[in-house]
Amino acid sequence: MTRLFYPLLASALITITPFLITFEKGQNIVRGVASFDAFAIMLLFIWVRQTTKKKVWWSQSKFFWLFITFSLAFTLILDAEIDLQYLLTQKEQNGTWQYIIPVLTSAIAIMLTWKTKPFKFAESSFILFIALITHLLAFSYYPAQPLFQFPLINHLKQTAPKTEVRSDLPKSFSKHYLVTDSASITKNYLDTTRTNVLILVESWGIPLDSIRFENQLSLFNGTLMLAGAHHRMYSRTRTAEREDLIYKINRNAVGLRDTTFIPEILQSQGIQTNFIYGGDSTEHQRNKYINKVGFDKISFAKTGEKKLSDAQTILIIDSLLQNPISEHSHLFIAWTTRDTKFPFQNLGDNPYTPTATAIDSTYTQKINATLLSIANLARKHPKVRFIVQGDHNPILSPKEFQEHFYKRWVPFVVLN
Repeated sequence: MTRLFYPLLASALITITPFLITFEKGQNIVRGVASFDAFAIMLLFIWVRQTTKKKVWWSQSKFFWLFITFSLAFTLILDAEIDLQYLLTQKEQNGTWQYIIPVLTSAIAIMLTWKTKPFKFAESSFILFIALITHLLAFSYYPAQPLFQFPLINHLKQTAPKTEVRSDLPKSFSKHYLVTDSASITKNYLDTTRTNVLILVESWGIPLDSIRFENQLSLFNGTLMLAGAHHRMYSRTRTAEREDLIYKINRNAVGLRDTTFIPEILQSQGIQTNFIYGGDSTEHQRNKYINKVGFDKISFAKTGEKKLSDAQTILIIDSLLQNPISEHSHLFIAWTTRDTKFPFQNLGDNPYTPTATAIDSTYTQKINATLLSIANLARKHPKVRFIVQGDHNPILSPKEFQEHFYKRWVPFVVLN
């Protein structure tokens, strides 16, 4: 047991000592009890030292013996210094005298294991494997206190090029806009005392560039009542269409999900409901599910004919808003846009490998044109409530352009 105890004790000494010396009350740093790197180096150091002493032709070469010894000792000190630097970085401190600690602890560790009987190389490898598995199992049950510290891995993670975090919106965003993880935006802001238009904007995501988002919102000046963002569970247009129309979800007696959609509720109140899409009914297999949502009228572009642009569809919606069934009747219109659907064509360079600049320019032009058309329609019909949302960020665009947007977060605006 001493053969295993002393290397473990030495690696724990190297890890714990700098942590205790730099400890501050109230700090919240998760740290392993022993260094896995130091433990592996110590096992190798013991094996090499004892093995080389048995080799006659090696023992005759003092230079080679010293080279092996000092190389491993230097590696141990360097690894301990890396671990100390990682600790100081977590504490946002600049070390001075602390850098002598790894030298001292490494020297003590070498003295502790100097006369330790070595394991065979295969045995050492098996011990390291068991130690790693034990660490992973223990960490899965109690992550607040890991068994091992991994200085080299931590150093590589710390020095690797940082990519923009896109999973969560920054706090600065929530200070200016409403941020919710809800799928009930339509239900929350629907006004059944008047006509409502629900618009799902293709590939409208939250850009990392806050100025870009502010410029988009400025297009709604004069009509904007509320702006915010919410999180999509799935990055699919067909899922977003159904999600935005959900009124409530129940479970029946056998546990199956029973969904009630908003068009069904409005239909029972005498409100005419319409779904409009400027493309073919087979896109996203809308022909298989949209008629089950409860719309009175469903309009698609005719099969084989040219698909409608967003500007052309706006004219259809405008006509419906100007010519209601009767003076006192209300409408509910749901429309999914098309112009910003990827992939784009005619970008001016190779259509198979377009540059991010070309995509950005085309996307900005198309999304702004669609949003401005919606804003102008809202200005023309101030008594109509407009609820405008994105279906997903531009997930079908090249990866370089996708990285300009937060993952799964989409904007929504309420107009009038």
